[in-house]
Amino acid sequence: MTIQNQCFEKDGYLIRRGLVDDAASKQLVALIDRSLNPALAPVEFEADVHYPGAPSSRVAPGGNTPRRLLHAYSRDDQFQAIGRHPQVVATLQGLMRTDELLLSQNHHNCVMTKHPGFSSVTSWHQDIRYWRFDRPELISVWLALGSENQANGCLLVLPGSHRWDLDPGRFDASLFLRTDLPENEVLLAKAVPVELERGDILFFHSRTLHAAGQNQSDTVKRTLVYTYRAADNQPIPETRSSVFDDIPVS
Repeated sequence: MTIQNQCFEKDGYLIRRGLVDDAASKQLVALIDRSLNPALAPVEFEADVHYPGAPSSRVAPGGNTPRRLLHAYSRDDQFQAIGRHPQVVATLQGLMRTDELLLSQNHHNCVMTKHPGFSSVTSWHQDIRYWRFDRPELISVWLALGSENQANGCLLVLPGSHRWDLDPGRFDASLFLRTDLPENEVLLAKAVPVELERGDILFFHSRTLHAAGQNQSDTVKRTLVYTYRAADNQPIPETRSSVFDDIPVS
């Protein structure tokens, strides 16, 4: 087993520094900014999610703040190049132990943004809570397109949480980890911020508990996020996970 696999199996996430070169990262930032002003559909707005800190509606102050540019892969060749990036694919093949890899068009497949002033808090959750596959074994790829730190709302993770078997009562009705329970407070004390620089990529398991704060800086944070599965890990028919065909990348 490689060191990368050992780290991933232990912690539920892996960081690879500088995987995307600076020139490609800057081109992506320019493309994203053109897509944000004006916001090119399909778009999810902060007001749509009703998370803590989000505007109450699209007509409230900040209600037109974009949160995600959806269907990123089909938007532009530059996004597709990252989805098929040779080192991204090779890393995923090693972590999943398969040569047959698909990019999901149903989950993530987006540019996530955090804007100053109107970004929301994302509470502790596992992505697999609303995904439906034969096995809960998917990996998301999180490409930082600028510095990501606690000041601008970087991801927080709970190392090893992809292996935890928590009782349903530890979660609320929306399947966010409850912060009012003493037994959960013990877990949250182990949280680790994932601080990244432009071109760094975080690979994280679909069961890894993670959260993110608000952007308290004065600049927009931009992140490209994809999710991948092994070809033999099929989506459950007639669920959200099976709406769009997945993209073979290897």
